[in-house]
Amino acid sequence: MMLNQEIFNAMTIKLTANDIPLEVPKFDPKIRRAPKRVVHLEKDEIALALKNALRYIPEEFHEMLAPEFLEELHTHGRIYGYRFRPTGIIHGKPIFEYEGKCTDAKAIQVMIDNNLDFDIALYPYELVTYGETGQVCQNWMQYRLIKKYLENITMDQTLVVASGHPTGLFKSNPSAPRVIITNGLMIGAFDDYDNWARGAALGVANYGQMTAGGWMYIGPQGIVHGTYSTILNAGRLFCGVPADGDLSGKLFVTSGLGGMSGAQGKATVIAKGVSIIAEVDLSRIQTRLEQGWINKFVTTPKEAFDLAKEKMNSKTPYAIAYLGNIVDLLEYADENNVHIDLLSDQTSCHAVYDGGYCPAGITFNERTRLLAEDRETFKKLVDETLRRHYNVIKNLTKKGVYFFDYGNSFLKSIYDIGIKEISKNGRDDKGGFIFPSYVEDILGPELFDYGYGPFRWVCLSGKKEDLLKTDAAALELVNPNRRYQDRDNYIWIKDADENGLVVGTQARIFYQDAMSRTQIALKFNDMVRKGEIGPVMLGRDHHDVSGTDSPFRETSNIKDGSNIMADMATQCFAGNAARGMTMIALHNGGGVGIGKSINGGFGMVLDGSRRVDEILLQAMPWDVMGGVARRAWARNPHSIETVIEFNKNNMGTDHITLPYIASEELINKLINN
Repeated sequence: MMLNQEIFNAMTIKLTANDIPLEVPKFDPKIRRAPKRVVHLEKDEIALALKNALRYIPEEFHEMLAPEFLEELHTHGRIYGYRFRPTGIIHGKPIFEYEGKCTDAKAIQVMIDNNLDFDIALYPYELVTYGETGQVCQNWMQYRLIKKYLENITMDQTLVVASGHPTGLFKSNPSAPRVIITNGLMIGAFDDYDNWARGAALGVANYGQMTAGGWMYIGPQGIVHGTYSTILNAGRLFCGVPADGDLSGKLFVTSGLGGMSGAQGKATVIAKGVSIIAEVDLSRIQTRLEQGWINKFVTTPKEAFDLAKEKMNSKTPYAIAYLGNIVDLLEYADENNVHIDLLSDQTSCHAVYDGGYCPAGITFNERTRLLAEDRETFKKLVDETLRRHYNVIKNLTKKGVYFFDYGNSFLKSIYDIGIKEISKNGRDDKGGFIFPSYVEDILGPELFDYGYGPFRWVCLSGKKEDLLKTDAAALELVNPNRRYQDRDNYIWIKDADENGLVVGTQARIFYQDAMSRTQIALKFNDMVRKGEIGPVMLGRDHHDVSGTDSPFRETSNIKDGSNIMADMATQCFAGNAARGMTMIALHNGGGVGIGKSINGGFGMVLDGSRRVDEILLQAMPWDVMGGVARRAWARNPHSIETVIEFNKNNMGTDHITLPYIASEELINKLINN
């Protein structure tokens, strides 16, 4: 067996004595902490978890750190390596403040640190960005080692990161990705929550969520535009709002003010409506108040609905946080015949028994205690609350409320506790549920089928003036008269700065289609080339046209039976690698949980070079149109229209297969005879 000294000498990029702090950094008591992650490990598995963590550390420090790691495993259910967390506040600094041999590597460091900003991350000490479990990487040793690799990487190398672990640098070329990331990809026979939880405790599996482990999260702004589009179009489709109208006088009720769900109040105000968002964690409400993302918080359902009625009557956009459980709020509305226009839920039900969903009748602190000390009781209370939640939603929808599942695995959780009546086909969950997903009835047909999705960018200089210049440039490239989607998007970007969306780095989210994304990206790169702005990191949410295969969410409006296939997300990932995107990611899980989704994203550094222009011309249309092609093949009408136009405009370079449509009359005649 090799001696550890030989192993140490064989590496030039590694953790050394200089990287091992003498003391564990102090924790700020005001910062939220992750609940204990519970998984039963046998004695030999505990030993394996310790060995796995110590792989990052020179042998001379094993005796000191092994007991510390064991204590973390027993206390927190994971080995986070708290000692290795840098002291002070981590945040995305201007790009020129980072060490590195190329712009790409410095840009990626900005994005990693932005994900861990105290103002952005849900549990920053545990590297959780959002979604209760979505981590940048598994532990702080990985964080430090990844940073070392990024400080050394050149434009002729690629860094491979597997579930948070930096596997190493490999020779490539300037047009290849600088970083390739995968998270939680499990063999099919083992692709379930229990096996993932064991892998996470052992230190071999990371839950990247979506843009957490893909290092492209930009705070709750990242979901504001999607939420804005979702509720605005829901109002038009189901609440009598005209096609050019807004949500003035309408009430949206939901729950959750965490990383993703924190967008809901702000989005409703931008759409000119009134919202009540239930949240059990006071700290999350306080965060959204400080950021200006909600207007006021109340402590009783009566206060919430009385204030909402006042604001609706005066047509005043307003976001109200209710400190309490969503079930209590809805039962009050049901008992008192309070009218609600739009109803949803955005608690983290993909982690329903890990703290993502809080039972009614207990405080948030009691929830945290039960998670650590009495999981059986906690699970029982969760199941009871889910039943109450489902029953009150049924009652309210009978009274005319439009309810939609917000892609958080809420309806799947109802199904999983044995309420099979929620199944749409009456047999299983493959055909979806009796209440639609927001993608199924709203975002899919109205946006994704055309190619509109959550395009985003970060001004790596950290300068607000750069962001304002990019906003203005993007505005010039949008024709508000082309489609109603473009009119909505035009209004969004025109008012973006006024709406105070930035949390963390100077970033913007902007739903656009393939053509507009390409034009905007090329324009920004030209602005960098001319010195008008500093470098820019382009990206998108994984929750996009092509990025995610998820039958209960992103692909819920694909009805040809292929909603259970993961070809699209995988092909998108591979295609972006082949075309030279700077950073590409592919994950298992996302917002709906392990085994229920495969999702991928990218980051593309605009450095002003002609090389980047060529990559953009190839990669940006592909990143969108691969998903439109899949939706067209599923016979989605708007996607077919979009592909017909694409084939015409790109004759000689691109061509997408289209489906012939079988006669319903013919098929019905055959199967019914």
